[in-house]
Amino acid sequence: MTGPGLDVFTFGETMVSLRSAGPLAAGGALSMHVAGAESNVAVALARLGHRSAWGGRIGGDELGEFVLRRLRGEGVGTEDVVVDPERPTGLMFLEQRTADVTRVQYHRARSAGSALSADDLRGPLAAGARVLHLTGITPALSGSAREATLWAAGAASATGVAVCLDVNYRARLWPRDEARSVLAPLAAHASIVVASHDELDLVGPPGADEAAVVAGLRRAGTDTVLVKLGAAGARVHTRDHVHHAEAVAATAVDTVGAGDAFTAGYLSGRLDGLDAVGCLRRAVTLGAFAVSTRGDWEGLPRRDELSLVHGESGSTIR
Repeated sequence: MTGPGLDVFTFGETMVSLRSAGPLAAGGALSMHVAGAESNVAVALARLGHRSAWGGRIGGDELGEFVLRRLRGEGVGTEDVVVDPERPTGLMFLEQRTADVTRVQYHRARSAGSALSADDLRGPLAAGARVLHLTGITPALSGSAREATLWAAGAASATGVAVCLDVNYRARLWPRDEARSVLAPLAAHASIVVASHDELDLVGPPGADEAAVVAGLRRAGTDTVLVKLGAAGARVHTRDHVHHAEAVAATAVDTVGAGDAFTAGYLSGRLDGLDAVGCLRRAVTLGAFAVSTRGDWEGLPRRDELSLVHGESGSTIR
């Protein structure tokens, strides 16, 4: 699916997620899902009618086959995925530890996804897309994945492809200082930067406030900075204005994947030619869908379902 007409290409590690409704130590049934920040975005965009593709490495095992089947079933292009016969597909376990807390454990050391290299990306990057979407997770996986991400960002921006970077900091993967040393240079290639309020200093000077980080990103060439504020909504900084959107009221049952849905919503609006306010509204709308349904992406809407999240609580559509 890569090539002329592709809206968004993204890459990273997609894993099999095993979910438990209670403590893992107590045993019980596990449900099997596909999870990965970048593929979550690709699925969300495909559901909204955009052409998306995901690249990366999976193991030559049954779990890797499961990943491909699920993504293809959602309309995500996987033609450039590399099947690695020597390394396994990564695993993650999620347990609903309390009504309000979900705990995640990763089993991704020496996984196929961590062996990503620039050579895996040369073909799809040469084929082109309107947007290259990156996260700060991929460069934390390994040295080769870090080099591949930096190379891809530079190659895309040099050819006029819009680069979107979601900071998506994972403390279990690397410390903040190391992350900042990689993510700040990476952001210099991005035309869109997405970060939670507490992640902003990872793409700017340590301790810098929001205004200072945004000013620095603008000097580097970023035209849009999105700041996620959780229950307080989100802000978008453009070159001319700052806009705020309240969060869409929703009953939160599962917050995993909400940030990816938010980013996909913004990119969808941008691809549709909406203004900054319209893009931000679509972003918070998808975020509301994500938190009010279980799974990383399973409850995300089709285009004709976007208004459902604004319906009256407890209503039934007949």
